[in-house]
Amino acid sequence: MKTPSTLEALIAALRVLPGVGPKSAQRMAYHLLQRDKPAALHLAHALTQAVETLHHCEKCNNFSEDQVCEMCRSTRRDPALLCVVEMPADLLMMEQAQCYQGMYFVLMGRLSPLDGIGARELHLERLVKRAQETSCEVILATNFTVEGEATAHYIATLLRAQGIKVSRIARGLPVGGELEHVDSGTLAQAVLERREVPL
Repeated sequence: MKTPSTLEALIAALRVLPGVGPKSAQRMAYHLLQRDKPAALHLAHALTQAVETLHHCEKCNNFSEDQVCEMCRSTRRDPALLCVVEMPADLLMMEQAQCYQGMYFVLMGRLSPLDGIGARELHLERLVKRAQETSCEVILATNFTVEGEATAHYIATLLRAQGIKVSRIARGLPVGGELEHVDSGTLAQAVLERREVPL
């Protein structure tokens, strides 16, 4: 039996989501159409509205309904600090930790030549311009993956050439973690990045 073309199109559309394979996409499509048509219509409307309304903030590159987002307009944030993160979800994690009150720049990805993502796709020229205009220190908070490390190294080299102070978030043991449960790579990095105990 042939699947209707509109259903095939829906399944294919759902597959663009990260971590969704053919079977998961098929289950989602059947669920939305068979059991929850109002939710399907709500999802379609919300997605259409988001695509039409959201764009990138001129300053931090995060998603915003305005040209300059609320965070970038805030007078409560420290303009002398600029934290560079890979994705909006990383910015949200930083905010939830309540450990940082500066400004942000969201790369919307990381350097990955195999995926065709280079400096141009990450808008690094905008990052350099923003750093030159506003910050005294740029904090690199990219992920500790191969691509995240390469991205941090590339950006650090780029910014230091402009005379901008650059730092990198530290790696190490989780708060409340026990040594016997920590992987050897994390433990080794914690030892390498050890600090003197203050008096």
